Amino acid sequence: MSLPHAILTALLERPSSGLELTRRFDKSIGYFWSATHQQIYRELGKLEAEGHIRALPSEQPARGQKKAYEVLPAGRAELARWAAASQDPKPYRDSLFLRLRAAAVVGTEGIEADLRRHLELRRGLLAEYEEIEKRDFPPGKDSPQDRLQHLILRAGIDLETFWTRWLTHALEEFAELPDQSR
Repeated sequence: MSLPHAILTALLERPSSGLELTRRFDKSIGYFWSATHQQIYRELGKLEAEGHIRALPSEQPARGQKKAYEVLPAGRAELARWAAASQDPKPYRDSLFLRLRAAAVVGTEGIEADLRRHLELRRGLLAEYEEIEKRDFPPGKDSPQDRLQHLILRAGIDLETFWTRWLTHALEEFAELPDQSR
């Protein structure tokens, strides 16, 4: 996935300004594809230069006004091309796993506390996702768009469920390590 495609997706869902996109990334898309305000504005400029989006006409002078953008046919075609293209899974990289591997040879000081911190963060995110599911996907909300968006949310719920289980298991393993290895 790339940021330009995430922006095209968001703009097809609803024309928005850069600030509105940043807020939407913070509230939804950012759960699985994050971007800073600066990155979003940089990509908006590139997408506009490539003819994929355009700034909507403003009713007032543009100076100091936020520009709202919409996707042009070329942008929709690019997004459709990208969405239909085959992609291999990316190798998984997580510094926590690398730190655990390093701890096996240099000692585990600080790791257990960080595992506990990660567990609490993951539990919080899981609770947040479950609340979003209750709020945004009641029974009967089953348009194709709703079903696909719910599918993405379910992936987040399932991943956080995995992480809370794995971190709980990792902490159980730590409890069984001999004191000298901790």
